[in-house]
Amino acid sequence: MSEQDPFQPAPPQTVEGPSRCGFVALIGRANVGKSTLMNRLVGSKLSIVSTVPQTTRFPVRGILHRQSCQIVFIDTPGIHKPRYRLNEEMVRLTTRVLKEVDLVSLLVDASDGFGPGDRFVFELVRAAGSRNMLLLNKTDLMAKEKLLPLIEEASKTELFEEIVPLSAMTGDNCDRLETLFIEKMPPGPPHFPPDTLTDLPQKLMLAEMIREQVLLKTHQEVPHATAVVVDTVEIDNDLTRIDATIFVERSSHKGILIGEKGRMMKIIGSAARLNIESALGSRVHLSLWVKVKEGWRDDTSVLRQIGLPLP
Repeated sequence: MSEQDPFQPAPPQTVEGPSRCGFVALIGRANVGKSTLMNRLVGSKLSIVSTVPQTTRFPVRGILHRQSCQIVFIDTPGIHKPRYRLNEEMVRLTTRVLKEVDLVSLLVDASDGFGPGDRFVFELVRAAGSRNMLLLNKTDLMAKEKLLPLIEEASKTELFEEIVPLSAMTGDNCDRLETLFIEKMPPGPPHFPPDTLTDLPQKLMLAEMIREQVLLKTHQEVPHATAVVVDTVEIDNDLTRIDATIFVERSSHKGILIGEKGRMMKIIGSAARLNIESALGSRVHLSLWVKVKEGWRDDTSVLRQIGLPLP
């Protein structure tokens, strides 16, 4: 598999005949369920998911194939107040996407109601002049009678062509959402072959799968201060050898990741290896190294290595 080859975890449906095709941006604050929704709509896990805010660091495209329609979803970093160059670029990429797609889908955590952060995103899409839908996510976590006031408040903004309550986690109302997306896509041929689920380069996908395990296994201890770079990928018959570096900002973070007698690093490496083997369909030998690099979140060379297209 070359670096530019996408993973193909599940066989997609074929796009046939005269078609519609378009781009849909999934935007919103951090932890509102953008990645979970894209993974459900596409039918494969393309974006990593965790409870840690700002898990998604760069736009990830997931491609939905349906008969006579192809939709390219763009899972974007959550809108938040930036503190480092890393965060500034994440927010810049998200706001740029607003003007480059056919439809913007703004997700909110309906169980939390509309907060200042949500209203700030409302104004971003107003300024962009985009076509918009509002997705009231996490309805499985709230009483149904609380939905109507939210819908009425959102309707008054006159920003949204559709307001759709749903649960990305359970799949509730996601079928209706898919139908609406298809109806709103412009006529045109597909942009990607029918066997493509993402255009994310292989090394970035592998790095994200490793970083996901860092997030899941260390919880809130070091996640924001870690980056993963895949250094080499070598294929020897049915064995794929992967060397990767995990960057941290402090020696104390390195100690947490390695753990007593290397225990935490073994846990992270084992979980990541199993997921990568499932994705690649081959045996994997994964070597992980932890390196302290102070201030990497403001280091443009590292930011480029982890997939941020800096200006």
